[in-house]
This record gives sequence, structure tokens and C-alpha cells, in this order.
Amino acid sequence: MLQLIGLFAISWLIVWLFDKHNLSVLGLMPTKDRLKLCFYLFIVTAICCSTAFVLKMYFAKEQYTINSKLTTSLIFSELWDNIRGVLTEELLCRGVVLYILIKKLGSKRAIIISSIIFGLLHWLNNGVFGNAIQMSIVFLFTFCMGLLLAFSYAKTFSILIPFAIHLGWNLTQNFIFPDKPGGNHLFILAAQPPIVTVSYFVFLLCYWFQKFLQLGLII
Repeated sequence: MLQLIGLFAISWLIVWLFDKHNLSVLGLMPTKDRLKLCFYLFIVTAICCSTAFVLKMYFAKEQYTINSKLTTSLIFSELWDNIRGVLTEELLCRGVVLYILIKKLGSKRAIIISSIIFGLLHWLNNGVFGNAIQMSIVFLFTFCMGLLLAFSYAKTFSILIPFAIHLGWNLTQNFIFPDKPGGNHLFILAAQPPIVTVSYFVFLLCYWFQKFLQLGLII
């Protein structure tokens, strides 16, 4: 919580020094129209992200079951961890920095620069620094996602919109389904999936389909 308070304070100071505005430039006011759009984008993103696991159930024969070990406190803890993580990344990559870049360089350049920052940040978050192949894959996806998130802010000037998109993805991938080993998930693998052989097309379909689907539906 202190980290978020510090980021908000620094953001306020930066935007005030830049053009004597306050945090209203982030569009934090939850108006009716913004909340409706946030809800729609959150649901669309969560569904798109879920398709990756549906495809793995079909092609890789993975089976999931509800995690009986989850408690109410663990659920709230996971929800808060995801909200805090997404909000932190949004303040760093789509906050006042993007607002200032748009004012100084225009939307197109600002969106690209913000997306590059977002991609580079995930090299550290995903622990892939030093592995060229993994770095390329992580950067390609997060850069594309960064374009979408930055574009959504540039069109609405409300950080709530990219926050909803980002949270829909992270919550599905990090909490609802077990995308990575470890952590507490709503659904867990019912058993070790069998070893299957699939074509490169199917492998890429499972990995990239939901990402392009989301970009197509939202844009």
C-alpha cells in the first residue's frame, strides 16, 4: 500500500511541476460511462485470456478442477496482489509519464515509447533477462499489449480503461488459471497432463490466439 501511495504522490508532483495540473489528468473519476466501458473490457479480456486454457484442454488434454484449498482470506489476498501489481504497472507505464509524452511528442510516439518501457519492465518481472529467445518472446507480447493499453489511455485519457484491460488479463492468467507453477489459483490441474505431440501451428495457436483475439475485439 505504501508503494502505491508513494507512486501517486510522485505522479502528482510530476504532473504539477510539468503543467500545474493534478491527478485528474489520469481520469481516475469513476463515471457511469467509464465504469460500463471498464466492465465490458474486463470481461472481454478475461474471456480472451481463457481461450488459451480452453485450447490446451482440447489439444494438450489438460484437465482442471476447483482448488479446494482456497480460503476466503487467500482469495482476497490474491485479488489484492493482482490489483496492486496492475495498478503499479499502470502508474509506471501509463500514468503521468504517458500523459506528458503525449503532450510533448504526440500520441503515436508516446504510445510506442510507453509500450517499449512496458516490454522492458517485463524482462525483470518475468526473470528472463539473459535468455535471448525468452526475452524476445516476452518483449514481443508485452510490447503489443502495451500498445493496446497505451492506446486505450490516449483515446480516453482515463487510466481506469487500461487498468480494466490489464486486470482482466492478469487476474485470469495469474489467479483463475495456473499459467505458472506455484501460487494460489481458483482452478488447478486435476492431474499431470499426458505427453502429447502437436504441430507448430497448434502450439502457436495455443500461445498466441487469445492475444490476437483480444487485440481484434478491443481495437
